[in-house]
Parts: sequence; structure tokens; C-alpha cells
Amino acid sequence: SSGINAEYGSFKLFNYFKRINLSSMCTLRPFTCKDMFRFNRVNFDPLTENYGISFYLQYLVNWPEYCTVAEGPSGTMMGYILGKSEGQNENWHGHVTTLTVSSQFRRIGLARTLMSQLEKISENQRCYFVDLFVRISNNVAIGMYKNFGYSVYRQIVEYYAGGSAPHSPPDEDAYDMRKALSRDPEGKTLVAKKKVIRTEELFSSV
Repeated sequence: SSGINAEYGSFKLFNYFKRINLSSMCTLRPFTCKDMFRFNRVNFDPLTENYGISFYLQYLVNWPEYCTVAEGPSGTMMGYILGKSEGQNENWHGHVTTLTVSSQFRRIGLARTLMSQLEKISENQRCYFVDLFVRISNNVAIGMYKNFGYSVYRQIVEYYAGGSAPHSPPDEDAYDMRKALSRDPEGKTLVAKKKVIRTEELFSSV
């Protein structure tokens, strides 16, 4: 029943997080519905992708173990990460949907901590790799992910849609970046068949 599934899901979340104390200033905990009314300040960043409430709810329902908040001692939301696991066979992987850290808490290793948490969960899910998409103009993020062990797998043409209003930014390509996990010790999943694809090819290619 749904009640049993919810209870089991809560038990799994407890085992994943156990309110992991990173230091005296930060704790990792599960992302909850209430956090959707608290993260506006964290999202106040031109390079942070924002989504509708239904999008966040989809992740909380389907992949709760991949949704993590970094919280300060006073309850301040310092940052969060949302992701999921998807794919089949050797394309079974963890995916970073969004990672953001409040500007006042950057450069203290928080992004690395959140990424490491998602990678551990992907290891537990027996994934072959973790991937993410990033704007090709976002050099700071690209450099950060490379420092975390990720490399550019391929380029996706016009993945990010521009606006239709005057002076809106144009469509922009994305880099698909990957990091192999322990199930792929030889890094076979890091070799792309095509280095450049269009957005419509994304879900039909490996």
C-alpha cells in the first residue's frame, strides 16, 4: 500500500542521511516540501535554473534520496542538490539536475560535499556513472566540476532555450559532463559515440 511505501521510504531516507554532521556549521538533511518555500534566496543567482513547484515535487516523490539540503545551525538553507537515477544497462546512471549554494556560503567546499553525497547514493544504486548538464558559457561551474573529477562527454546543441521577449538571451548549448563510478573502472561510459548532438537526440542516444 502507499502507506507502507511511504514508511519504507522514510526508513531509507533515515539510513541515507542520519542528519550527517559535516562540521559545527553545516548539516545535510533530506529536502522536504517545506524547503520549496525557503529556497528563494539560494536561487537568487542568474546561473541557477529555476523550475515550477510540480517539477520539484516530482523529484521528491520519485527520487527522495537524491534530494539533499545543506543547513546551518540556525536553520539557514546554505544550498541544495536535486538528482535522480535513470537509464538502462551500462547507461544506468545518477544525474545531477540542479546544484546551488547561497552566495554567502561559497568557497567553503559545500558544493563538493553535496556532489559527494549524490555520488555515494549513485554508488549505492549500482550506477555506472554520474552526469550533469552545464551551460557552455558557465566557465566557473565547468572548472569546478572538472576539479570534482568530471569531464566533458559531449556537447548538446541549443539545450537551454532562450526567451522570446526582446533582449532575451539566445538559445545556448550545454556540455554533458560525466564521472565514472566504481562499476565502470575502465571509464568506458565516458567515451561518446558522437561528440556533438542535438537536443532531440539526447533521449535516443547513449
